[in-house]
Amino acid sequence: MADTVGFLYPGHSAEDDYPRLEAILGEAGAEVRLPLVHTDIGEDAHRVDALLEMGSAARLAAGVSALRERGARAVVWACTSASFVFGWEGAHRQARELSEVAGLPASSTSFAFAHAVRALGADRVAIAATYPEDVAEHFRVFLKAAGAEVVAVRGAGIVTAAEVGTWGRAEVLALARAGDHPDAAAVLLPDTALHTAAWLPELEAELGKPVLTANQVTVWEGLRLLGRTVRCPALGALFTGRAPGGRPDHSGRSDRPDLRE
Repeated sequence: MADTVGFLYPGHSAEDDYPRLEAILGEAGAEVRLPLVHTDIGEDAHRVDALLEMGSAARLAAGVSALRERGARAVVWACTSASFVFGWEGAHRQARELSEVAGLPASSTSFAFAHAVRALGADRVAIAATYPEDVAEHFRVFLKAAGAEVVAVRGAGIVTAAEVGTWGRAEVLALARAGDHPDAAAVLLPDTALHTAAWLPELEAELGKPVLTANQVTVWEGLRLLGRTVRCPALGALFTGRAPGGRPDHSGRSDRPDLRE
């Protein structure tokens, strides 16, 4: 029987990454299902006030019953910006309320990044964001609260998820290169509106270090909530089962799913 993780995804942009990620995991021998329900985003804008409304409890709760009907055993809010803008404590509250409504373990893409950085043992990271600089700065503050040292932040200034969703391989590689820093042990691309699933090995080969992307870490986080560790090199260093320096990645052996850290 397949493990099923459900995702609440804001609007329409790079949602096709999820069936692609499911297929790649299937090719690696993992029997998992990754159903996705779209949430109403309101205004499509990488702007703090719009993001706070996008991630409101009512908008997230509206999609929960559909995921439960599809057999989800855990649920992840598949949005980085509309979770980290709430701040460290606010994002915990958002995930906790989602868990209570769903009756399931719950998390968000922001916490997925925090957990993935820890799992890789990446003490310093760089952020290569599609967002305007002020929104990217909120992500830096969130990661600092999670214990990560951010050595560089680059925002591309894109206002809408719809525009980000049109980016292809060339734009994604250029964003990653522009956001890299020689002191960074990993580079983070935090927008779930950005297609990245098809290019993860190429991104890491280009930069010579782990690259964490939003849809990749979101799926990893959902599996983590279920206690699943899947070895899948096609999805990058996070899924290889080894952290830099040869340390084992114990990411599947839970921190608490309620994220009270």
